[in-house]
This record gives sequence, structure tokens and C-alpha cells, in this order.
Amino acid sequence: MSVMTTQGPLFRRALREWAQSEGVIWIFIFKALLSVFIALWVAYRLELPQPGTVVVTVFIVMQRQSGEVLAKSFYRIIGTLLGLTLMVTLIALFNQERVLFLLCLALWVGLCTAGAARYRDFRGYACVLAGYTAIMIGLPASLHPEEAFMQALWRVVEITVGILCTGLVSGLILPQTSSATLRATSNSRLRDFARFARSGLSGQLEPLEVEQSHARFAAQAVSLENLRNASAFEDPRIRVRSGRLARMNNEFMVVSTRYHALYQLVQRLQATPEGQVVVDILQPCLDDISTALAPLAEHLLMDSEAAAQAARLDQCKRDLMPQIREGRQQLSMKGASDSLILDYNTAAELLFRFLDDLHNYTLTQASLVQHQHEREQWQYSFTPRANGVAAAVAGVRCALLVLGLSAFWIATAWPSGPTSVLTVGLISALTSISGNPGRLASQIFWGATLSGILGFFLYFWIYPQIDGFPLLYCSFVPILTLGTFWLARPQTAGYGVGLLIWFCILSLPNNLTLYNPALFLNNYLAAILSIAIAALASTFILPPNQPWLWGRLEQDLRMRVVFAVSGKLRGMIAGFESGTRDLLNQGYALAAGRPDVQKRLMRWMFTVLEIGHAVIELREEQARLPKEPWYGEDTEWRLSVRVLGRSLVRLFIQPDAENHQRALNAVEQAIVAVRETPEPRPPQFDSSPLRRVLSYLHFIRSSLLDPNSPLAEGSSTTAGRSHLAS
Repeated sequence: MSVMTTQGPLFRRALREWAQSEGVIWIFIFKALLSVFIALWVAYRLELPQPGTVVVTVFIVMQRQSGEVLAKSFYRIIGTLLGLTLMVTLIALFNQERVLFLLCLALWVGLCTAGAARYRDFRGYACVLAGYTAIMIGLPASLHPEEAFMQALWRVVEITVGILCTGLVSGLILPQTSSATLRATSNSRLRDFARFARSGLSGQLEPLEVEQSHARFAAQAVSLENLRNASAFEDPRIRVRSGRLARMNNEFMVVSTRYHALYQLVQRLQATPEGQVVVDILQPCLDDISTALAPLAEHLLMDSEAAAQAARLDQCKRDLMPQIREGRQQLSMKGASDSLILDYNTAAELLFRFLDDLHNYTLTQASLVQHQHEREQWQYSFTPRANGVAAAVAGVRCALLVLGLSAFWIATAWPSGPTSVLTVGLISALTSISGNPGRLASQIFWGATLSGILGFFLYFWIYPQIDGFPLLYCSFVPILTLGTFWLARPQTAGYGVGLLIWFCILSLPNNLTLYNPALFLNNYLAAILSIAIAALASTFILPPNQPWLWGRLEQDLRMRVVFAVSGKLRGMIAGFESGTRDLLNQGYALAAGRPDVQKRLMRWMFTVLEIGHAVIELREEQARLPKEPWYGEDTEWRLSVRVLGRSLVRLFIQPDAENHQRALNAVEQAIVAVRETPEPRPPQFDSSPLRRVLSYLHFIRSSLLDPNSPLAEGSSTTAGRSHLAS
């Protein structure tokens, strides 16, 4: 009896763990197969010309979460309508000139591929589908322009049927909501960050752990933005809270940046005996912060609990101020130098602002329990960044492939030319959003090859022997199951794409089935040959996972400081934080397998965040200055700050030893100018603007002097790129 009592909970626990891991994959497979069954039955029932297009739409749109299905469906329709509109226009203009038509088609597909590489989100997905739809409609119409309009309408109907069936199944059958994933990911991120911050404050973090944690937080910031956009399609509660969720994501990035600045400053102070004195005096404040983080690190913070945590953090802020003043008095009693006192003031300011930023985050989370709230008024969205040259390379490569195969088709009158051009355009678009396009194209190649072998066997040995839709579905459902299983796993997704898409396009019988082995083999050979060409082009023609792009992304990271110095101040913090992390996330993924490159990119991100954030807050402080003589535009300290800005721009455009020294001289001159400026205000942070300005300047100087910073290497941009290429 006791054995059965023990085995019951163990079995339920094992079943629950399976349901949360492998079970999710099998639910996805079941829903995909059910969607295919319904969509294909409707397609045959309505006698649609190409039922395979319906099934391809199912697999393109199908995702694990219903919000992502709805979002992809929406953008699929937009992409389809864009492609359809352009193709109908081009056919009307060039219906007698196939060469000009194919030239315009290649340019359009290249532009769509560049857009997909540029955006890398649902907008990029719409670009992929705009190019794919244009080829799918345009190539048959180039042979029979009189049927172009009806062909376009049929494709729209087929795509719509696939979208509707997939959306209904995803939303009604065992729904996995994006909103639940969004909340769970957001809450676990805060808990993980609190644990990470406590470990750092207690000196228990290794450098590798710091880098990996910040890379994970950057990736989560990007993924949470995509989840927020997807969840708005499925959940009206998320839609009315979308602004607050965007604010929370931005506030978390600010919190992590502030913590890193504090952590780096403490690490630099601990490297010298004089600095260790400052850290020792500041240690009670650090311990209080660690204690304040303890409840956040122990369990997930629910929205209903956030108000209590916000009140507790607010009280911690009030208790922290007298401790900071007491520590400053202790330092003065020891006869500390002005430099050490400035170190203490800067560290204390970072500590207080870190707690204040965390308090703001919990206030925003607490507001989520209300349907309407003033914190919903958030106008600054996540701003992704991408390298324009990389997007242009992807677009030009795709356009050249489409143009080259189109020319070969015309020159040889190849019967399977349309299939070849369609395939190379689709592969180029799909691989443009991959960090390793050569690997993805190779997986698609082998998946398509397997689909050709299995499809030939089914088409000419099984299909003639069966009658009725149920038997037809049962005949190919094992192939779809295998492909969906591969598609559900990131490491084998390429095999699933190749197997499913080309099996559905070439091996599913149309309403009017034609058993022509020669045509079947020609079409499959054309598809496989085109995939191989696209794979070779993606591997050898400026692939994105190579040093040329690593160097450009490093340059883009440095240019974020130029943006901080000279960009529009309104909404700058949000744009700076999101854009910098998006660039790091791209670079980290593209440099997979090269830890030396990842480490260098991470070091640049740390430096950019430290200096860029300090520059932005320095600019915001100047924008808030009252109109008094000692704060005027023509004062010496304001002129020195402007000189510092120009020096930082030169340094981050060309990071060499000369520009590094020029920036150091400029910041030291600015510090002297601020110190020598009389200010008739109490010398506290909350009452003295110049005291805060001095803190920002001192932190910039500390970052420039950091021996672990890439700026300390004194390397030029060229040297940095040669390092990346090694």
C-alpha cells in the first residue's frame, strides 16, 4: 500500500514534467496535423486549384502559442496583399515583356529579402511573404498573363483558408497563450536578475557569469518585445496594458544598466587600496541593497504583490539617504582626498539610482492589476537596430540568384524553370533571417531531398491505390508527423522546413491529379538544385556569421555613444537601451562558436552602456537646469562639457590612443571647470545640479580609465577588425 502511495505522486510529477517539456512538442504536432486535416479537406471540398498552398500556409503560420499564430497570420495577409498588388501591377505593365517582368520581380524579391534581414520580427516575416507571394503568383502569370488575375485570387483564397483553419485550431484546441508565456518570462527574469545582483554585490560572480547573464538579459529584452506584440493579438487585457509592458521592459533595461555601472565602479575601486577604503565605508549600504533584493530573488513577483514590494523599496530609499550621509562624514573624518570623496559620491549616487529604478519597475508592475492606469502613457517603443550593409547584402544576393536562374530558364526553355526560381527566392528569403544561413539551407536541402524520395513513392505507388480523403490523409500523415517533429525543435527545424514545404508543394495531389513521372522528377530536381545553389551562395557570398559583419556590428555598438552625444534627447534612453541590446543580441548569436569575438562584443557593450548612459543623463541634467548665471550656456563648465562630447564622438568613431587621451583630458578639464564654478545651493545631490554633473563626469572618467575596457587597448578600428578576423 505504501509503495502505491509513493508511486502515485512520483508518476504525477513525472507526467507534469513531461507535459512541460516533450508534451508541448507533441501538442504542437497534434494541432498542426489537425489543422492540416481540416484545411486540406476544405481545400478539396471547395475544389481549390492548389491544395498544397493551403497546407504550406498551415505550416508557415503554425506556432506553439496562439498569439504568435494570430500575429503571423496578420502579417502573412499583409505580405500576401503587398505581393499580389505588385504582381498584378507588373503583369499589367509587362505582360508582353517577360525579361523586364522578371527583372522587376528579382528587384522586388531582393528588396523584400533586405527588409526581412533588416527587421527580423513580424515585419520581417511580412517582407518574406511579400516576396514569396510575388514569385508564386508572378511566375505562372508570366507564362499565361491572361489568367493572372484569377490566379492571384485563387492564391489569396488558399492562403486565407490555411490561416483561418490554423488560427481556429490554435485558439480553440489546447491553447497555449503567448500572454501566459509573457508574464512567466517577465517574472522569472526579475527573479533571476535579483539573484544575479545579490551575487555580484557579495563578490561571488565570475567574469564569464557576468557576460553570460547580460547576454541572456539582452536576448530576453528582444524576445519579450516580440511576445508583447504577439500577445496583443490574442488577449484584450494585454492590449490595454501594452504601454505598461513596454515601459517595464525599458525600465528593466535601465535597472540592469545601472546595476552594471555600480558593479563596475565597485570592482575598479576594489582594485586599489585607496578605493577599498571607499568600498568598506559603502559596504553597509551595499548590504542593505542586497537585503532589499532578497524577497525578489526568493520567488516570482506576482502583480498583486508588486505594490507591497514597491512600498518596501520606497522605504529602503528613505533609509538609504542618512546612511550615505553618515558614510560621507566618516570618509571626511579620515581626511580623504577630493578624488576619494568624489568616488564615494559617484558610487552612492549609482546605488541610490539603482534602488530608485528598481522601485519604478515595481510600481509599473503593480499598476498591471488595474485596467486603466496613468503609467500606460508610454510613447517610447522598443527600437531594434540592424546593420544596413548586411541587409543590403542579403537583398542583392537574393536578387542576383533570382535573376540568374530566370535568365537560365529563358535561355534554355526549361519546363521546371518556375519551380527553380520560386525555390531559390524562398530559400534566400528564409535564410536571410538566420544567423547561420549556410547551415539552415543545408538542412533544408536534405529535408527537401527526403521529401522527393518519399513523395515519389507515395505519388506513383500509393495514391493510385487509395480512394477518398481519409485514406489519402492517412497515407501521408507519417511524413507530416516526422516533418513537424523536426520543425518543433530549433536544432532540426531546417530539415522540417525542407521536408514539409516541398512535400506539400510538389507531392500533394491537386484536385485534378496528373500522374507524370517526368514532370514530377523535373520539378523536384529543379527544387533541389535551386536549394543547393542558394546554400552555396549563402555560405560563400558574404555570410553574416563571419568577421566582416562582426566588425560592422562592433562599429554599430560604438556609434550608439555618438547617438547618445548628438541624438534627439526626447525618448533617447529608451532608444539607446533597446538599440544597444538588440545589436549585442545579434552579434552574440552570429558569433556562436567564437567566444573570443563574443567577449569582445560584450566588452564593447559594457563600455557603450556605461559611458552612453552617463552622457544621456548628463544631457538631461543640463536640459533641466534653471535659468541662473552659473548654469548659462556660455559658462566655462558648459563649454568644457561640449568639448568632452566632441572628444567622445571622435574616440568611439576611431578608438585609438590619441583620441583616448584627448577624451581623458577633456573630461578632466570639465571636472575642474565644474569644481571651480560657484553655486549658491546646498552641496547635496537632491539640491545641487553641479554636484550631480560632477558625479556623471567622474563616472565617465572612471570608465575611460578602466583597464578592462576595450578603450584601454588603444586599438584603432582597423586593429579591432583584424582581431575579429583572427
